[in-house]
Amino acid sequence: MKLLQALFFPPEQPGGVSSMIPYLQDKFNPPQWEMELFSLPKRIRGKGTDKINFHTFNWHKYEQSAIVRKYIQTYRDYLWWTRLRLQQTYDLIHAHHPIAGLVMREVYPDTPVVQSIHSSYERELILNGKIKEGGLEHRFLCSLYRELEHRADRMFTVSESFRDYLSPHVEHPGRIGVIRNGFDDTRFKPIPHHNEVVQLVTVCRLVPAKGLDVLLRACAALKSRGLSYVLHIIGDGPIRQELEELAIELGIYDETIFYGYTLHPEEFMPFFDIFVLPSRAEAFGSVFAEAALCKLALVGTNIGGIAEQIEDEVNGLLVQPEDHLALAGALEKVILDKAYRSRLAEAGLDKAKSCYSLDRVVDELKNTYLQFKP
Repeated sequence: MKLLQALFFPPEQPGGVSSMIPYLQDKFNPPQWEMELFSLPKRIRGKGTDKINFHTFNWHKYEQSAIVRKYIQTYRDYLWWTRLRLQQTYDLIHAHHPIAGLVMREVYPDTPVVQSIHSSYERELILNGKIKEGGLEHRFLCSLYRELEHRADRMFTVSESFRDYLSPHVEHPGRIGVIRNGFDDTRFKPIPHHNEVVQLVTVCRLVPAKGLDVLLRACAALKSRGLSYVLHIIGDGPIRQELEELAIELGIYDETIFYGYTLHPEEFMPFFDIFVLPSRAEAFGSVFAEAALCKLALVGTNIGGIAEQIEDEVNGLLVQPEDHLALAGALEKVILDKAYRSRLAEAGLDKAKSCYSLDRVVDELKNTYLQFKP
């Protein structure tokens, strides 16, 4: 069976999809399976000129928005690149971004298209202050879910909570399946270590949606209580300077290390002690599963896919978003009690291995793909 995995970002980009999809190729072995990856290079901009139409709504109602116009141009560019580069046929296409799915159905109208929705672009834009809830851009982006439902042969998402989020925007929410992300646990190897000072780590894009301002305020509260720690922030993004200035203002810059973008953080994540990320929204939160596989104690917010991964006080700790004092309290518990921290980390590792293995995802995907075998 000849498969195409259609991504949006190149597979070396950070994120949940890139943590999983490139590693699938080793699991889908010839001659029964052939798998190819496809994505849009970042350098492709402004090439597409096709007229774009949707079946379920008129996008021109929203075209006064620059964000909508940019999205449509990206659609055109992806369409242009697909027609230029893909000349062969496939038995099935699995798309991992709305634009990828819409384009693949247009280019390959007779090929089954399975659509996975890994995150909410509109929710990210709202939380990052780029668009307003209920505004033109929000309505446009939410309209795409029904269009995807119309075009795809099957739709999946990555968590029960994200399926609930999508439900109001489609006609048949009960038909949306859930396939959680999976990880090759050979890439994540716990390493026995002892740190005199507890090492906190977070890995994410530096945008408001990740709640790093809340984390810094929680760390300032820890310092005011006389607790020693080091916070490692791995990732880059538009608010890095703002976060560095906040760390200085809060008096915790000396305890905080900003790394910038790192391609393979899993290579040194096992040397830390606690993974913490107080996101304001997460469809799944792949980095929590990755940190669990490195045997770090997990501290996150009680939202979305994070709350499906963490059972509070069993394999991690959950706090409400925006509450830096509650976050400081949770961190204090795992900083001060090493045995408790170790129990949480052990339970987190066990759950990640059993629930988020790449082999489990491969089995689910193979069963899905075989339903479309010609």
